[in-house]
Amino acid sequence: MFHLDGGKQTGYSQRNMADFIHFEDRDSDHPFVEKVWRCRSDRADRFLSVAATTFEVVVTRLQGKTFFTLRGPETQARPLDCPGDGEWLAIRFKPGTFIPRFSPRQLRDWNDVTLPDASSRAFWLNGSAIEYPDFENSESFVNRLIKCESLQRDAVVRDTLARCSINLTARTAQRHFLRATGITYAAFIQIERARHATQLLRAGKSILDVVESAGYFDQAHLTHSLRRFIGETPQNIAVRERQLSFLYKTDRSRNDWVFSET
Repeated sequence: MFHLDGGKQTGYSQRNMADFIHFEDRDSDHPFVEKVWRCRSDRADRFLSVAATTFEVVVTRLQGKTFFTLRGPETQARPLDCPGDGEWLAIRFKPGTFIPRFSPRQLRDWNDVTLPDASSRAFWLNGSAIEYPDFENSESFVNRLIKCESLQRDAVVRDTLARCSINLTARTAQRHFLRATGITYAAFIQIERARHATQLLRAGKSILDVVESAGYFDQAHLTHSLRRFIGETPQNIAVRERQLSFLYKTDRSRNDWVFSET
C-alpha cells in the first residue's frame, strides 16, 4: 500500500521515464476530506514512500482481490516495492480526522490495518458491512462513516493549524494533536515543510530559493530534512530521478503552518 506523487486532476499521465505509476487526484469540499486519489501501476518496481502527516483509507485491487486498508502518518521516508498491474483508490483526510477504534498513532509508520471482507463489494467496520468507495462517491462514503460514528475530526487540531484561539493549556492542546494525528505538532510542521520544499524543487526553484521560501536555516538544514522525510537530496529531487509517493501541492495561502513551528 502506498501514496502517490500527484497533482490536480492530472489524469493517468506519465511524468518522466522513471515513472511507472500513473495517477489522478481531485480536491474535495468535504470538511473531513483533503484529497481523493487513484492510480495504477504498469510494472513492479521500487519507489520512495515519503513522510506524510495525515490518515487515509486505501482500496487496493490486485490479482482479482480487493482490500480496504487504514493508513496512518509516516515520520520518515522509506523505499517500498510496488506490485505491477495494481489499482488503488484512496481518501486522504484532513488533519485531526481519525477512526476512534484505530487511532493514527497506532497506524503510524506502516502499521497499516486491513479490514476483513464482508463481500466482494464491502468490508466490515464496527459490525457493519460498508461498500467500498469509488472515485466519484467518496464524500458519500465518508458521510456514512460519520453518521455511524465511525469517523471523527478533532476541532482542536483544526483550530491549531488555523491559528485560532484555543481555550486550552498548551499541554492539553498538544495531547489533542498527538491523539488525533498520531504525531506531534512540531513533527507535523517539519514533514509538511519538507513536502512543500520538494514541490518547489520539482517546480524548478533553485535550492537557495527553496531554503528561503520554506524557512530553512541554510542549505545543510534543507538537505538534512529532505534526506530524512523525502529520502533524497535536493539535487536528486530537482532532476526527478525517482518516483515519490503521493505529494500533491499545498496551497500556501491556506496553510501558513507549513512555514512556522511556533
